[in-house]
Order: sequence, then C-alpha cells, then structure tokens
Amino acid sequence: MARPGMTADMAALREYVLADTGAQNQAESTVRLLVSHSNLQAKFMDIRLDLHMSVDAVKRKLCFHCGTPPSAQVLQLKDERRRLAAVLDDDSRKLGYYSPRDGWTLHIIDTDPTSLSANGWLEDVSKVEKYVMSDEAYAARDNTYRKYKEARLAADPSWTLAKEMAARKAAAGGAPQPGPAAALQAPADDSTGAEEATAVEVGARCEVEGGRRGVVQYVGRVESLPLGWWVGVQYDEPVGKNDGSVKGRRYFECPQNYGGFVRPNLVCTGDFPPFDEELGFSSGDEL
Repeated sequence: MARPGMTADMAALREYVLADTGAQNQAESTVRLLVSHSNLQAKFMDIRLDLHMSVDAVKRKLCFHCGTPPSAQVLQLKDERRRLAAVLDDDSRKLGYYSPRDGWTLHIIDTDPTSLSANGWLEDVSKVEKYVMSDEAYAARDNTYRKYKEARLAADPSWTLAKEMAARKAAAGGAPQPGPAAALQAPADDSTGAEEATAVEVGARCEVEGGRRGVVQYVGRVESLPLGWWVGVQYDEPVGKNDGSVKGRRYFECPQNYGGFVRPNLVCTGDFPPFDEELGFSSGDEL
C-alpha cells in the first residue's frame, strides 16, 4: 500500500524492496533448481534457469559452476524427495520440456575418467603436494630461529629459550610464573639493578625500552616483584599495567594504566619531552 504523498514510482520501488526475496525478480519462465555433482561433496546454491533454455545451454552454464565440460555431463532431474524424474538426454530440447519445479535438483554426472574433480582432487587438500623447504635452503637463510639459537648457545652454553623468556618477563616487571620457566630464569638478589638505579632520579623525564616515555616516580624495591631494584614510571599515555600500586601496596599516584615498574637498565633519563610536544603540537592545536 502506497503511503500518502508517495509518488507511483516510489511506491513501486518500495514494493520491490519489501517483496518476498524467495520470489523477488523471478519471472514466470524461470525455475530455481539445486545443483549436485557426482564427484563433489559440496552442495551448490540454487541456480535460476530459464525454461526456454536448451539443455545444451544449461550444460554450458553449469560448466562455469563445476568445471565439467558440457560434453562430459549427464544431467538427471530429481524431485524434492530426490527421486529421479527425468534424464535430460536431448541437448536440443528446452528445459521446460522436462517440467522442472522450484526446489528440484539437477544432478551432474561427470563421465570424464580424467576429470580433475574425480577422486576428490578439487576438494581433498591432502592430495595436494605441499612445499617442504630443505635443510640446505633453510640454513642459507638469514634471521632464522636456528641461527639465533646457535648464536645464543655460542655465547652461553646453558642458554635455553625458556630461560630467556623468563628473564625477559622478569626484566619487564612481570611476576615469575610457577613451573619450569621460573626455575630457569636468571637469578635475582637484593642488589639486582642497584648500580643502574643510582643513575635514575625521581622526577626525571625518561624513556623506557620500547619507546614509552614518562616521568620517574619511584626508585627502589617492590615487595611483590622479584628481588632487586625497580623504577616506577608514570607514562605519558595509558600504556602501563597499573596505577602506581602493586598487589594493594601503593608506591606512587597516577591514573589507571599509566603506571608501570621496570628494571633500571631499561630506563634512560634525559630530555625526553612528550611526543606531542616534540612534534610541535600542544593540547590546544587542532589537526
């Protein structure tokens, strides 16, 4: 029903858009058929065919969907219960001659013994030969894990990946995790980081390894973290892990996610302005 003030064209467009999509834009001479294939497990979506098309034209159109050439297709028409209704055995006849109905199935039998779709070649990826790199080719590459591991072992025969990951986590301020990694991490004692900490002053601008900038707010030991000295930083941006407190004990004040604790050797103090000031922007600038 057209709404008041709606032109005839607008009413027709509204009727078209709101029409049942199952029958939308389907002419009386078209039929919607499902398609299956003798060599393929995948089910094709329904396809609209004109009843005036010849069987040969139907085969040529189906070729684009399944890859089987028209000359190798035998088409079976099956009803909604998958019972054989007809074999489309005359390429010159019109599709309408076989009286197909919406929802029926066109089953394609591929008679080509050399068809690429036979024996699952188009669907079974296990049949596809995978590329395997030889040891010689891998060894010739730079920046591989193998070369990294060899270099680390040459410098420290006791090196393991688990030990390095645990040490990195401890250096970044993470609590040690239970299990083998914790046992293998670099040992820390009460003096760890003490020498580097003497060069870090509270209130100094700093840059933490990785490019994060902020202000030093605390230098000292942190109860809930591994033994040794730590630097508490209030970052310029919310790239931290806390608000200056660790497990209920506060070491400095800052907004949530602006605070973090790192080992002194990861902190460099100096003239490190916030990035917006360094680029010549202020809080009042408009971009």
